[in-house]
Amino acid sequence: MFGISWSEFLVILLVGVLVIPARMWPDVARFLAKTITFIRKVIWKITDASEQIKQQIDLEKPIDDLIRTTTSDMLDGISEPLKKISGGKKKVNKKTKKQRGRK
Repeated sequence: MFGISWSEFLVILLVGVLVIPARMWPDVARFLAKTITFIRKVIWKITDASEQIKQQIDLEKPIDDLIRTTTSDMLDGISEPLKKISGGKKKVNKKTKKQRGRK
């Protein structure tokens, strides 16, 4: 429990019993109960939020895959006609050759 062994926990409990007067024990018990209840509520909220995030991510995975495949299919469909039109060769402009020679 929180990295504390049972023997250490019992020592802390014994010191608490000796230090805290008997008339304050009900107040301490109420405080501990409220604290534990608060911590449990926070843990449940965090657990619920993480589960919702996991579900949302699982829902988005198929959409991401669909977008990737559709995009790659569209780009492949566009690039094929462009390759046929250009013949696969890069045309060099005469002006660019002259300008390269001057430098």
